[in-house]
Amino acid sequence: MPGLHYSKFIPPSLSMSELECQKLDNDATDMLIDKWLERPHRPDSYYDWFQRVRERKHAANATQRREQILLWNKGVFVPENIFTRTVDTGRLIPLDRTWVTHVYHHCSMKRLTMMPVIFSMLPELMLLRGMHDRGCDDIYVIVTDLKRHEMDQVSEYFQYACQHTSSGYCKPSVEQKINHDYIQLTGALDRNRRTPCFPQIDLTLRAILHEKQPPFIVLFSHQTMSYSQILFAHPQFVPHKDVYHDFPSGCPNPGCTDNCCELVRFPKHGAKAAAVLCAPSKKGKKKVRYRYGRRVRPKEMCNWIDCDVCFSDDPVPSGGGCAAGEGCSEGSSEGSETGPEDGAGGRVSYAGLVCSRCKLVKYCSADHQRLDWDEHRRVCAKPAGEC
Repeated sequence: MPGLHYSKFIPPSLSMSELECQKLDNDATDMLIDKWLERPHRPDSYYDWFQRVRERKHAANATQRREQILLWNKGVFVPENIFTRTVDTGRLIPLDRTWVTHVYHHCSMKRLTMMPVIFSMLPELMLLRGMHDRGCDDIYVIVTDLKRHEMDQVSEYFQYACQHTSSGYCKPSVEQKINHDYIQLTGALDRNRRTPCFPQIDLTLRAILHEKQPPFIVLFSHQTMSYSQILFAHPQFVPHKDVYHDFPSGCPNPGCTDNCCELVRFPKHGAKAAAVLCAPSKKGKKKVRYRYGRRVRPKEMCNWIDCDVCFSDDPVPSGGGCAAGEGCSEGSSEGSETGPEDGAGGRVSYAGLVCSRCKLVKYCSADHQRLDWDEHRRVCAKPAGEC
């Protein structure tokens, strides 16, 4: 239960926050995406990066159905033609799915529109939204005016505090360090007249993480020489370095690769370089009492968006699937291939039907493959090695 009074060691209630919340609905997000695609300075560093993504050819192997991938195989440069693998359901979905943004800001900013805040980090939000099939219909942003070194200190504090207070008990030395860092940050930001103050940032951020449990939260800074930090709830939600290692920094100069110019601290080098709030898994670790952010056990589900069949958890009787060559696909001329099945005690684990053309998605039935074909056809292609 969130605390009824403010504490650094117990998750507070979001009703205690004095920050104002402004919502940008799905229509506003659609409008921002359209404006971003129509921006006059195209092509730019983001467009060049997506072109490099298009040139990378994917391999056809079973392990890649569980790995993060980003594909642009067909069509023009629009979100509905760019597909990414979700980390929670293993589906291959386009980047055209929108979201509702909840922007928390100080009352002195109430006359300012928050549309430029989202527009400045729209490519990053589109990619992070596409990585999650569920639990990412709402994105939370806290607007600050922290400078670069202050953002570094605040990020380190939240990582340390969330990792060591989730069990409900922490050692006296850890409690002393959290109190010391909290007082130091509060005093430093007050002297520099930062808004909102650090206690409000701390209260709002931990309350959102505990009550709403998003996979990530964004600390935005409108300081020109600073950056915005993405705090991830779990290493599973961090973009993979093999896919995003050359992601642009956001600098207006297309050839710039300097991290000092980055507008958003996007984790291009994987979980080790990202701001992750959960504690590393260890044997014998105490049970988590206060959960900050979303936790999801990765699954492999039918690629049809309205289907809830999970291949790893749902065993069915033998012969429950349709074999290859029986007309399992109406859209793909290649049909489908029946995946391996493991028998155990008279029950067979349903491995699903793999698309035999791209070998990147699975379906529970031929009907769902036909229903998904209008969307999947925009990315379905033979691997480079088989062309």
